[in-house]
Amino acid sequence: MLLPVTRPGAKTALRIGGLDFSYRPGEPVLAGVDLEVEAGQFFGLLGPNGAGKSTLLQIVAGALAAPAGRLELFGVDAASLSRRQRARLLAVVPQRFDLAFPFTVEQVVLLGRVPHHRLLQLDGSADRQLARRCMRATGVEHLAGRLLSELSGGEYKRVVVAKALAQQPRLLLLDEPEAHLDIRHQVELLGRIDEIRRSTGLTVLAAMHDLNLAAAYCQRVALLKQGRLLRAGTIEQVMTWRHLSETYDTDIYVGINDVTGHRIFTPMAGAGQDAGRGMDPG
Repeated sequence: MLLPVTRPGAKTALRIGGLDFSYRPGEPVLAGVDLEVEAGQFFGLLGPNGAGKSTLLQIVAGALAAPAGRLELFGVDAASLSRRQRARLLAVVPQRFDLAFPFTVEQVVLLGRVPHHRLLQLDGSADRQLARRCMRATGVEHLAGRLLSELSGGEYKRVVVAKALAQQPRLLLLDEPEAHLDIRHQVELLGRIDEIRRSTGLTVLAAMHDLNLAAAYCQRVALLKQGRLLRAGTIEQVMTWRHLSETYDTDIYVGINDVTGHRIFTPMAGAGQDAGRGMDPG
């Protein structure tokens, strides 16, 4: 059992107001972004390539600094947080995680304890026990002695999630967690993360491309396009035929899975204009 991350305090995990960002002058990547994520939610960032999803995650993580706008983490101005303080509040699962040295799975997961250590402090028994719990929760405990380079894509990603959980964050940032995984491993990974979220109160913010997975696991989502946040809300409010077709510039069928009750989405290339309306006229 992981240690609970639910703590008394702010009900809002993340609040962003008027956020702008550009890599080059005159070429905005994000413009006037306003967003709120409630504590304990699984929140999805959706949109086409280049919409600004990954950039927004990097700004939240502190890897990039926005010249304009306000960002609060659990009611605290993020600008007032040191790198160590921010690393104790949030953890990141990037698209790629590369190490130059031959680390074992357990050694990688223990890297998540660094923000909680004093300078040159070694891992203690409590750190190793927590690392084991994180590996158990993500289904990689049996791989503890294996080298990271020996793992499959699905195993590799679960190890990186275990490392992030070892930080004991209150907010977990996922950058395309479903990328490069087959359907089974996508469902397995997101299912484990959602189970941890529900049992601990962890907040999850994920940039995602798969609309069906987003509808299955997220409570709320936001649509981004060309650096602007078009709308945010529940699956029913946001993931409609009209909103998705406008966001992705393609016709998308919106229906209902008879077994799960979740919305399902299928591109309707070549089917004719408005063919994707399906059950959803909105």
